[in-house]
Amino acid sequence: MTRDTEHALSFGRAVGAYELGRPSYPAEAIDWILAELAPADPDARTFVDVGAGTGKFTASLLGHGARVVAVEPDETMRGTLGEKFPAVETFGGTAERLPLEDDSADLVTFAQAWHWVDVPAASAEAARVLKPGGTLALVWNIRDESVDWVSRLTGIIEPSAAEQYDSVTPPVSKPLTTVSHADFFWDNPLRREQLLAMVTSRSYIIALAPDARAEVVRAVEQLLDEHPDLSGHDSYTMPYVTRVTLARAT
Repeated sequence: MTRDTEHALSFGRAVGAYELGRPSYPAEAIDWILAELAPADPDARTFVDVGAGTGKFTASLLGHGARVVAVEPDETMRGTLGEKFPAVETFGGTAERLPLEDDSADLVTFAQAWHWVDVPAASAEAARVLKPGGTLALVWNIRDESVDWVSRLTGIIEPSAAEQYDSVTPPVSKPLTTVSHADFFWDNPLRREQLLAMVTSRSYIIALAPDARAEVVRAVEQLLDEHPDLSGHDSYTMPYVTRVTLARAT
């Protein structure tokens, strides 16, 4: 990934927090993506997850009969993914230089990752790797800030790169064209330690000096202790919308 490389490649420094605090993805979103794929023998399909991290989205692609390949530039994140999912073929690489053959994938996915890429280069690479009729899926989990405490949380930790990006109509470049979009609303239960890990796994927070990072954590803890919807609780319900955009070569 080439957009803001420092932040894009920072997550390995907080791999434990990332694994503990980052959400998975709703089954309804995965089912919709798979239903939109071109007809093919399920056992002959290949799914490629790019910017796979520790495998949060990769896990959703398992169990559907396909060969699953993960591409992740960070060595630490890639190692964690390999330990968790030994059946997944895992490679180092970026969106702009995929270590895969031409016409080799039925589905290429970017979950929480497309906002880091050089869109023209990544689009060209995805198109090269996809089989004729293959699909690119761009996926984001976005917190629902219509909920007061969630909005206040964002005010403390600042919007992430993903939250500032257009995840409703994300850009793709030729030879790809957007073909469909869907939103999936769901709730993610979190223990206190998981919510704090979600905060400290963000690239912006990782990049802070230790004192500044500790100050952010204290402010989040104060919100959890004092907000009327949260006070006295040790677990919380984080509302999300998962946004999925599909694109294909024209």
